[in-house]
Amino acid sequence: MKKATVGAVVVGTAVAVAVAALIMRHRMGKSSKWARARGILKEFEEKCATPDGKLKQVADAMTVEMHAGLASEGGSKLKMLISYVDNLPTGDEGGVFYALDLGGTNFRVLRVQLGGKDGGIIHQEFAEASIPPNLMVGTSEALFDYIAAELAKFVAEEGEEFHPPPGRQRELGFTFSFPIMQTSINSGTLIRWTKGFSIDDTVGKDVVAELTKAMQKREIDMRVSALVNDTVGTLAGGRFTNKDVSIAVILGTGTNAAYVERAQAIPKLHGPLPKSGEMVINMEWGNFRSSHLPLTEYDHAMDTDSLNPGEQIFEKICSGMYLGEILRRVLLRMAEEAGIFAEEVPPKLKNSFILRTPEMSAMHHDTSSDLRVVGDKLKDILEISNTSLKTRRLVVELCNIVATRGARLAAAGILGIIKKMGKDTPRESGPEKIVVAMDGGLYEHYTEYSKFLENTLVELLGKEMATSIVFKHANDGSGIGAALLAASNSVYVEDK
Repeated sequence: MKKATVGAVVVGTAVAVAVAALIMRHRMGKSSKWARARGILKEFEEKCATPDGKLKQVADAMTVEMHAGLASEGGSKLKMLISYVDNLPTGDEGGVFYALDLGGTNFRVLRVQLGGKDGGIIHQEFAEASIPPNLMVGTSEALFDYIAAELAKFVAEEGEEFHPPPGRQRELGFTFSFPIMQTSINSGTLIRWTKGFSIDDTVGKDVVAELTKAMQKREIDMRVSALVNDTVGTLAGGRFTNKDVSIAVILGTGTNAAYVERAQAIPKLHGPLPKSGEMVINMEWGNFRSSHLPLTEYDHAMDTDSLNPGEQIFEKICSGMYLGEILRRVLLRMAEEAGIFAEEVPPKLKNSFILRTPEMSAMHHDTSSDLRVVGDKLKDILEISNTSLKTRRLVVELCNIVATRGARLAAAGILGIIKKMGKDTPRESGPEKIVVAMDGGLYEHYTEYSKFLENTLVELLGKEMATSIVFKHANDGSGIGAALLAASNSVYVEDK
């Protein structure tokens, strides 16, 4: 009996040891996987680092590229496009004007009634529509016909008080937020599409002529008085209410900047200089690139897989279309190499652009103790359920790294413009006021991002200069700005 008991104890002990070893191995496996996940995060964080010294190098590189782009066409990655806007709104404009705003995946039609001197904007109305994905890669005719149809609907529903006097056409500002080579205030040819659009037969064509053709087909009696990039429109909208606005930045689906340049400082501007002595320059800064930009393997892979490899590098690390995708790519690597979600890689996580920046923003802003929003988003979008709090915290850390890098680089870009304008050092009379008109969903809705951006610029300019910088949210600046520029370039301006 004793022998049997001893044998059972030995067997039992051996089983217990084996089970303990399995548990230990499992725990060690889990902790080594977790260590791998933390390693991926740490490496990503180091590669995304934006110390002040690096940001100042980025700002200086931006200034150098601005000079090169103003000197000659094709002289720089920055197009530095002449906008033909040499008179920004004064606040005295009056009448009813329209705007079409094609800024990305959404499209808007606006009507703005201006009250003349001291009247400001009396009335404004708009309608919005999404561009169907098939039209983003279809034909020029199909896209502009869709736009004209929405415009016709909007005009058909308006009250009689907005009808123009007999013999007068309605006038329109067309905000077209893609790189165009402008040839006058109301004509310009498309250089290339960005933001997911790819319609080959529009490239090289005058977009105003394309729109006019579509409006005539729909029997809309309207004239395009101003062709405006959204950033130039934002600058005009900002200037209408604040005479110190001299820079505009859009941070939305894509990103761009415009500013007021001295006409004499534009070697490629031929012909007589404008009376105002100034010219608004549409930088197309999304295409900026520099060896100082902190790019990672995820950025390079995303660029390679994009519709426009090698183009819009700055945009691809700063703007709303791409931030969520960068996050997805890092999470996918963590899922593959560290199994942070489960043994299997969640299938949905392999889908490009499934994780959008608004979702990333919601996760980043989650302040609940159990990070419930993060858990819900992972479940709803990627079908990943039962994530641990540790994993959710990791996701928030990644959001923070991606957003911080993007916002700080955008701030460095603004510093580059301020340097080019010669406003980065205080004058004897004290710092000159710099008002930056800001627009775009990323800036407006991603609070952590806009906070990082504003704080970084203040930090880079230094305490003495920091008081001179003001950020002004020009809500809907691109649309209203286009209507204002249609007003200041109206063919009937003399009648008034």
